[in-house]
Amino acid sequence: MNEITKVRQGFDSGTATGYDVEEVRKDFPILSRTIYDKPLVYLDSAASAQKPRRVIDAMVSCMTEEYSNVHRGVHWLSATATTRFEAARKTVQRFINAREDREVVFTRSATEAINLVASSWGRTNLREGDEVVISQMEHHANIVPWQMLRTEKGIVLKIVPIDEAGTLLMDEYEKLLGPKTKLVAISHMSNALGTINPVKDIVRIAHGKGIPVLVDGCQGITHLGVDVQDLDADFYVFSGHKLYGPTGIGVLYGKAEMLEAMPPYQGGGDMIARVTFEETTFKGIPHRFEAGTPAIVEVIGLGAALEYLMELGLDRIAAHERDLLAYATAQLSEIPGLRIYGTSPDKASILSFTLGDAHPHDIGTIVDRAGVAVRAGHHCAQPLMDFYNVPATARASFALYNTFDEVDALAASLRRVQEIFG
Repeated sequence: MNEITKVRQGFDSGTATGYDVEEVRKDFPILSRTIYDKPLVYLDSAASAQKPRRVIDAMVSCMTEEYSNVHRGVHWLSATATTRFEAARKTVQRFINAREDREVVFTRSATEAINLVASSWGRTNLREGDEVVISQMEHHANIVPWQMLRTEKGIVLKIVPIDEAGTLLMDEYEKLLGPKTKLVAISHMSNALGTINPVKDIVRIAHGKGIPVLVDGCQGITHLGVDVQDLDADFYVFSGHKLYGPTGIGVLYGKAEMLEAMPPYQGGGDMIARVTFEETTFKGIPHRFEAGTPAIVEVIGLGAALEYLMELGLDRIAAHERDLLAYATAQLSEIPGLRIYGTSPDKASILSFTLGDAHPHDIGTIVDRAGVAVRAGHHCAQPLMDFYNVPATARASFALYNTFDEVDALAASLRRVQEIFG
């Protein structure tokens, strides 16, 4: 019995007990469509996940029955929209186990959330020569804001190295923390490798030296679930669209004492207490960081997505995705010439790979003709691609709605690539 058969039989015998993926798929309308007359196999959820009917209905209901601006009107529609908007904030609080809903700031994206911290906390607390520690596997959203601050303030970026498997070198991490280190900003899970970083240990070690920590949770929160009180990170950021919610909405979690000590970084409506031509006073958290009309419909959609995930059960989803990853790893490892990037023993459902001399863009195009959607490119992680000395990889990412048969379809389409390129 080969490894593929073992993994498949383990799943069929009930590894993911009680998780009926075929029933789950019925919640996602787009999964029933065809591409080039082939059933859609969507393996690009790390870029953006598909949306369940629950989210779509919540957003349509908001726009057709209860839409108005929030925090402003005294009429019924405004009061109702405000109630639903703030209820979604409490849902986020419950989803990540924040102490209070004041610790949940809505942004446009995780990228904006990191920029918020860099602009507000960073400009207030960092001076020339201060050091910010990031890692080799960060995506651009957790590199560029700190580089911009380096240009503006003269701070220094320190990079935690990884090994060939894509595992963070914790000994090297500890060596980088010194008296000049003022912040650690690190990903929970690599978007290009699937590596899960030991963020609880990272936070514990940094806090032992009095250093605050920002965790980029764009991928981690999707596959692992998050308890921010247990992690004890000072900031945790994520996007709605990777969590089966809408685009245009992100979250910055911050400990209340951290947020309260930060000045607003954007000025305008709904973040002020009073304005005269002489001065302005600001609201408390989280509203002081939410200038202008917020993404009302998207916030409500995000709340619906999180309720959906909690009902499915994050542990059951994670078990299903682990089975898919094990099966896909076994399948793809048997294809001659295919190299997987990111083989850390602690990783989640992302497979990045190259295949012989085929450029990843060619791989993506050929498998697309079989109805299989994968990502091809540098995954907004060019320094990581430089580490592996490749311009790009193809990436299959697995989500709660994917099946073993879809993994088979991916493998079959990759064998077609192999035939074409010899």
